[in-house]
Amino acid sequence: MDSALVIDRLHFAFTVTFHYIFPQLTMGLALLILILKTIAWRRHDEHYERAAAFWIRIFGVNFALGVVTGIPMEFQFGTNWASFAKAAGGVIGQTLAMEGLFSFFLESTFLGLLVYGAKRLPAALHWFSALMVFVGSWLSGFFIIATDAWMQHPVGYRVAPDGQIVLTSFTTLLGNPWIYWQYAHNMTAAVVTASFVMAALGAFYLLNDRYLAYARTFLRTGVIAGCIATLIMIFPTGDRQGHMVAESQPITLAGMEGHFDTMQGAPIALVGQPDMEHLTLDNPILVPRMLSMLTYQHWSAEVKGLKDFPQDQWPDNIPLLYYSYHIMVGLGTLMVVVMALSAFLLWRGKLFEQRAILWALMLAFPFPYIATTFGWMTAELGRQPWLIYGLMRTAQGMSARVSAGNGLFTLLGFMGLYTILTILFLFLVAREVDHGPEGPALSGGH
Repeated sequence: MDSALVIDRLHFAFTVTFHYIFPQLTMGLALLILILKTIAWRRHDEHYERAAAFWIRIFGVNFALGVVTGIPMEFQFGTNWASFAKAAGGVIGQTLAMEGLFSFFLESTFLGLLVYGAKRLPAALHWFSALMVFVGSWLSGFFIIATDAWMQHPVGYRVAPDGQIVLTSFTTLLGNPWIYWQYAHNMTAAVVTASFVMAALGAFYLLNDRYLAYARTFLRTGVIAGCIATLIMIFPTGDRQGHMVAESQPITLAGMEGHFDTMQGAPIALVGQPDMEHLTLDNPILVPRMLSMLTYQHWSAEVKGLKDFPQDQWPDNIPLLYYSYHIMVGLGTLMVVVMALSAFLLWRGKLFEQRAILWALMLAFPFPYIATTFGWMTAELGRQPWLIYGLMRTAQGMSARVSAGNGLFTLLGFMGLYTILTILFLFLVAREVDHGPEGPALSGGH
């Protein structure tokens, strides 16, 4: 813990992981709220209006915490990662500025209208506010993904004689092929999170015999959206993002799979433990040739192992990368099973009476949060030892004048502050859940 680089990395990992708890729900909820508002508007249905109003209140709490925790995260570029900010600020500053100036203000402005303009706006304009909140939140996600995608796969730049990275093509930056499948996968995962949360609350209300009509609406909406989103999360979005990693970061792929030896017809490991001393995978359960097929669509395709790459190019922590990836995939598979079974029971008209599956839905809501956390860990650990892949190593991007002691002091401070924010967040959400959806609706008349 006396290494400033280690502290800086832990600092950013902690703040970004905590921050992402909130926007992943708001981005997913923005779509589900728009669906509820659309049904309410088209049918002139007060039930769906109140259902949407309830989730708008939950959205507002998450949005506020996302703003509070997001601002310090971006400031760390100038504090803990000053060398990176100085060198690459001319590129990433473009997308980060657009996220703040365009999408954030779009989302926050119309969220104000959605919450406070309900009884002052015509129904059509109130629906339009929900649409703009959705557009703003998903546009925000796009610009953040564009920033990360450039760090994963830098394009449209040149390195100046003084070492600064200069943007040469804004069109190329936003047309980065890495963006689109990563963006689609990330936003689909956000919908999965929101679907599980909505279905879990519906199951909670139903099991407790409260707000039964709304419980069924929440379950129906969450299960249908969740079933579709979990399938899309695996294919095509997850599959295509995996192909991008295989093509552009083959070392990352080898680390994710615990694949040490180059071979044709490579198997995929369902479980196993990386042994970094002997460079083997202990106690593996293998599916023959499956890694070759999934990666290159050919049963006999060659997949390079870690041993064929220089060790100074390997990800810093192979076991953590391997476990992060496998936890993400394992939970993703489990979520597909839960949602598919729930959708089948919903189709058969039996979901609302099956207490076992209602308990499963209620208890499963943390799974997408855990899966997305390990998914981002897979992406960021896999890029190491590069801060900008192939261009700037992580050790080169840190702030030379920020000591390990200074970094540790502020990290402990953030931990304490975020503990308080967590308690506040849980209190506010619990209060809304207790009040339920039968409070005053946000919308006015139709």
